[in-house]
Amino acid sequence: MELVEPIRDKKQIEHMKKLLKSDNLRDYVLFVLGINSGLRISDLLHLTVEDVKGKNRITIREQKTGKAKDFPLSNTCKKVLQEYLKTSSSGWLFPSRQGEGPISRVQAYRIINAAARAVGIKDKIGTHTLRKTFGYHAYQSGVGVEVIQKLLNHSSPGTTLRYIGITKDELDEVYINLNL
Repeated sequence: MELVEPIRDKKQIEHMKKLLKSDNLRDYVLFVLGINSGLRISDLLHLTVEDVKGKNRITIREQKTGKAKDFPLSNTCKKVLQEYLKTSSSGWLFPSRQGEGPISRVQAYRIINAAARAVGIKDKIGTHTLRKTFGYHAYQSGVGVEVIQKLLNHSSPGTTLRYIGITKDELDEVYINLNL
């Protein structure tokens, strides 16, 4: 498995959102919910309309860890879900075109990767990019690494820093630029 990167540039995120929304509302909601929840793609894809409709929180059991996860929806997520759910009343939140289940991980990868390439992102992008983007921007907004570690269920702060793409050079910049 290749390592993928978070989307660091907020302008590129906005461009991807516009592109996805103009192309397919389902794919737009997948992207927005992914970058605002930090859920793994397996957990995102298995959400149902009933899991989110009229709710302020998402409560799931993570497929990878088996742990319960309960978190509030941001205003951004509520808004896109409200718009999207006008078109879907039950079933999978991200149904395949055949309607027999949710879209596959491969299809989710194709959607995210194509949109990233269309807006000029050259980094390695995949479905895990959504989760990494959540962690990266939480860190950049001032959320402590220990909190992000807990949100992402990581075993150590070092794992979280590597995971969200914080490099030694970025950490060294703190020493160089602080100058108290």
